[in-house]
Amino acid sequence: MRAVHFGAGNIGRGFIGSLLAASGYDVVFVDVNEQIVRLLKERGEYRVIVAGEHREEQWVRGVSALNSQTEREQVVAAIADADLVTTAVGPHILPAIAPVIAAGLEQRFVVQEKPLHVIACENMIGGTEALKQHVLAHLSAAEQQLADQSVGFLNCAVDRIVPNQTNDDPLAVTVEPFFEWAIETRNVIGAVPPIQGAQFVADLGPYIERKLFTVNTGHALAAYLGYQKQYSTVQEAMKDAGIRADVEQALSESGAVLVNKHGWDAKEHRAYIDTTIGRFMNPALSDDIIRVARSPIRKLGPNDRLVAPAVQYCTLFSSVPAGLAKGIAALLRFDHPEDSEAVALQQTIEQHGIEGALRQYAGLERDHPLVAVVREEYERMEK
Repeated sequence: MRAVHFGAGNIGRGFIGSLLAASGYDVVFVDVNEQIVRLLKERGEYRVIVAGEHREEQWVRGVSALNSQTEREQVVAAIADADLVTTAVGPHILPAIAPVIAAGLEQRFVVQEKPLHVIACENMIGGTEALKQHVLAHLSAAEQQLADQSVGFLNCAVDRIVPNQTNDDPLAVTVEPFFEWAIETRNVIGAVPPIQGAQFVADLGPYIERKLFTVNTGHALAAYLGYQKQYSTVQEAMKDAGIRADVEQALSESGAVLVNKHGWDAKEHRAYIDTTIGRFMNPALSDDIIRVARSPIRKLGPNDRLVAPAVQYCTLFSSVPAGLAKGIAALLRFDHPEDSEAVALQQTIEQHGIEGALRQYAGLERDHPLVAVVREEYERMEK
């Protein structure tokens, strides 16, 4: 079996690529980083360090690489012959890789009829569907019909902390022990692709929301509250008993929403929360607070990790979730001068106040009960 994976960065190598290799695929990484591509070609293997209670080293073997800028035809040929195409490039790069994937499909339709599955492993909702639309735009009507018949675009949710890192060996990558890769089966063509460690589910929605309202929510709270106390990493912030208590309170609130909406077992979800908090406190990892806190305007969105569970909590339980409100207030105080969104957010607050910022970015009207509580927390932080 052959898998073509776009993105040979830390997540590509340390998470997706390693699982595919363990599943028996010959993995062809596609990237534009000349050094990484060259070393993967030369060595055909790399090291993954699993940083948990006990440090473990794993070797990923039987891999190769292609440069999408200088070896485009070889990439096209690899896609034409592949059993699986995956990505971990970042949402904004998906339009850039769509033309070469489309070219690979065009060649594939000529030489064979076996099904192909495409999975975009990006930190976004509906990533594979977005990639599909970009790819289809480069195909003719007849080729689009062939794609509908033989190419399954599978949405997924991925979760593994792979911190920013610098290693003596450019191919080595450090990851946390925990990972989750949930893949939706509704667009599978033929057999489900064999992927060790992946969880195949009929409806991805609840899994995406569980991750967003737990891992992303907790990560954001730890970062924004930690920034207020001038900690440099999430791990340092989580050693602070007050911050840890605030994170636990917010995740209990978002958890109540999830259990109510999706029928999760309350004890099982509590265990998921406890595991998540343990991940944030992993002393073997170093999660930079500025990196986790960046792009506050996006993270203040009405469908994102803080406002969405807070608004749903208000609706479901007719009360304001104090922990989530405190997290939103801390986000509004994120003023890092090198983050363009943080600068823009502070300008909006200065010109239009807290209420104006929440209306513009979070879609909250002035009379929403959440707004008053967020303002109180914001002012309390100032004192």
